[in-house]
Amino acid sequence: MKLEPAHLLWKLYKPEKAQYRFSAETVSQARVWQKKTLKVLENKLGFQDHPLVSPQPKIIEEVDKKEYIRQKVIIQTTRYSAMPVYLLIPKVDAKPMKTVLAFHGHGYGVKDIVGLRENGRERNASEGYQKDFAVELCRQGFIVAAPEIACFGERTTDFSHLNKAIDQAEPTSCSHSAALASHLGFTILGFRLYEMKRLIDYLTSRNEFDVSRMGVMGISGGGMLAFFLAALEKRIKASVISGYFCTFKDSILAMEHCSCNFVPGLAQFGEMYDLAGLIAPRPMLVEAGSHDGIFPINAVKRSVKKARAIYRIFDTDKSLETDFFVGPHQINGAKAYDFLSTELSE
Repeated sequence: MKLEPAHLLWKLYKPEKAQYRFSAETVSQARVWQKKTLKVLENKLGFQDHPLVSPQPKIIEEVDKKEYIRQKVIIQTTRYSAMPVYLLIPKVDAKPMKTVLAFHGHGYGVKDIVGLRENGRERNASEGYQKDFAVELCRQGFIVAAPEIACFGERTTDFSHLNKAIDQAEPTSCSHSAALASHLGFTILGFRLYEMKRLIDYLTSRNEFDVSRMGVMGISGGGMLAFFLAALEKRIKASVISGYFCTFKDSILAMEHCSCNFVPGLAQFGEMYDLAGLIAPRPMLVEAGSHDGIFPINAVKRSVKKARAIYRIFDTDKSLETDFFVGPHQINGAKAYDFLSTELSE
């Protein structure tokens, strides 16, 4: 007899019977599914209908990095919140330029992908699992917007006062904000997606950015944000999902993950490969390491196979591409930069 409650919960987990799984067999059926499912997913994530505010951009820093200019701008995203964004602008005359949004993963925030240490000091060599990929994108000829995602870096909550009152570990900004968002009836992912849409709106006001040729690249938690933004936002023309695309069953639900990874009721949409149907037929590249312990490579490959079958329904020459490399949970980049260059040149 099984005594653990997870035994019952796994019995209830049946993505193949989910109400909004991808089950279309023709292009027309797939388009109907996309339209219907997108609305339901937006409602499940929440926050997508929050009132808009003026971005009121303020450029607070500009650094000449020889190959490019790094600007730091603060934009207003809601009445009560603002978001720092690093803009990496190549020193070329041709404008507007192919644009990529770069989303960092868990760690000390956006500084870790734009060539800065946690204390703000410059560094000339990449470190860690994220490999300064926003800088590399810029060197590859893209103009890059790298936002400080909510709950990281400058956008964390100081819980140090709790040490004086209770004998327990401080909560993280992610876990606390995820719980608070859920209590209010939406998700922290929904809030982050809303802010990324406002970032795109802001970029349309700057003539350096060609938002008609805009892609997104993210690693780990940033890969999650990139995946869902591509699903919700048609202005994203191509996406690179690194260290995230897998199955929920074998990754997010199989082991300890940050609370910001969870969306109540997401099982209604089936598995991760079903949600890839909201991105199809727009090109997507999945980057995954052979020794990624939190997104197992065999499950990644199974999910990619399922997603490719969905892409074929759309009868397009575009597909879901992959870069399966030997290594751990990290950015690779061997195919990603060329992939984005090709797909955003059209």
